[in-house]
Amino acid sequence: MRQVSVNSLKMGDVLGKTIYSSSGRILLGKGVKLTPLYISKLREMGITIVYIEDDRFVDVVPEDVIDEENRREAMAVIEQASQSIRVGKSVDDFHLRNVVSKIVEEILFKKDILVNMMDIRSKDNHIFAHSVNVCVLALVLGKVMLLDKEKLETLAIGALLHDIGMIYLPQEILENINSLSEEEEEVMKIHTTLGFEELRKRKELNLVAAHIAYQHHENIDGSGYPRQLKGDEIHSLAQIVAIADTYDKLTSDHSGMKRVMPHEACEILMGLVGKQFPKEPVRLFLRNIAAYPTGSTVRLSTGEIGVVVDQNPSIPTRPIVRVFKDMGYGAEQPTEYNMVENRTIFITEVLN
Repeated sequence: MRQVSVNSLKMGDVLGKTIYSSSGRILLGKGVKLTPLYISKLREMGITIVYIEDDRFVDVVPEDVIDEENRREAMAVIEQASQSIRVGKSVDDFHLRNVVSKIVEEILFKKDILVNMMDIRSKDNHIFAHSVNVCVLALVLGKVMLLDKEKLETLAIGALLHDIGMIYLPQEILENINSLSEEEEEVMKIHTTLGFEELRKRKELNLVAAHIAYQHHENIDGSGYPRQLKGDEIHSLAQIVAIADTYDKLTSDHSGMKRVMPHEACEILMGLVGKQFPKEPVRLFLRNIAAYPTGSTVRLSTGEIGVVVDQNPSIPTRPIVRVFKDMGYGAEQPTEYNMVENRTIFITEVLN
């Protein structure tokens, strides 16, 4: 399969990856042949990138970091926790810890992890999908920083609940997050304090989770909020979540930031070292991020256009690209460039 922009979809394209709602309901299933109506619905849902089947790339199967079922269950847990907190009820601590334990175990079990898949989100699930993705990204970083299992579970809970204060914000702000006025931006910033106040009074949760919610927008140079903390004043787990939060916002829609491709997000993160983030965790994080996710369509320095079909985990910026002379449906044999071996060839543009 390969990744395409919704604006490039054609009637008859076959969906390669199922699209879910926040509650885990199937919105559009894998294998569905797309019609003009379906394509229009995808646009209405705010989805910009999907995976489609392609006979030339039938062997290309982008792998998520965690199992699809665990991702859906985590999204459902966040939605349920949000509803419970909104009405003043206790969070289902057992269910939360159970799904966190499964995700931590899954990530610990994998020998080498390279985040090489773009997340597919609709308007209805972007807040919950963001929280789950931040959890996964934070755990990947926490693992390479050699955190023990107990700390990883605390990190996971804090990451899942880092934006819980959003539930108290006016709906019009949440619905228009990409075009907020200065006054609305100030209201948005209150979510860190609201989340902290909510989580710290819940005895079923570790107090560190509350501090992660409180501090994930603090910057090491003191320019963050709400308390302008500097350097080591910021909890180390909150710094991990901040890096994951920023990367995920940069690479997804409906986040209040302009969406960019992963290789651009990696450059932006490096540029924030010494300002928002310390150098070492960012360096470790980027070692586990595929700059050009599997399934991406790219232009090479040779002028050829191809699709990323595999990764080189040791050098995430140099993937394997399959090129056809005619990117239509010609019968010619493809050429594959392993960019670790072909060092004079490089990617000049992502075309999705």
